[in-house]
Amino acid sequence: MHRWTLAAAEAAGGVVGDITLRIVDDEEIRILNRDYRGKDKPTNVLSFPFDMPEGLPDDAIAPLLGDIIICADVVRREAAEQNKTVEAHWAHMVVHGVLHLLGYDHIDDDDAEQMESLEILALAGQGFPDPYNSLPP
Repeated sequence: MHRWTLAAAEAAGGVVGDITLRIVDDEEIRILNRDYRGKDKPTNVLSFPFDMPEGLPDDAIAPLLGDIIICADVVRREAAEQNKTVEAHWAHMVVHGVLHLLGYDHIDDDDAEQMESLEILALAGQGFPDPYNSLPP
């Protein structure tokens, strides 16, 4: 997973700081998704960027990027539904989460296109196919 985080940062031209990666089940991610996004259902990945506490100098804490929470159950289900290997989908979720921590999002079409381009670039560099180009079973 470490190489996937580095690939995402390289694609975005950024530097990766420390990341906490937590792997959870459907119930835990459902609760987090409900509490933080108002969506009472499981999701594949959530990202929580680190915000430096007010009043501390930027170098007071080692470079922390934030937390990524991935639901193993959802990743397995989605990989099967999308005819992807589980490894390829895990790589995609890690890259996706890191890009969110680096400030990218997919709220509007232009932002989504930019983020997807970076995901495709990072994953291709790791030998994975375009995650948005689904092949029939």
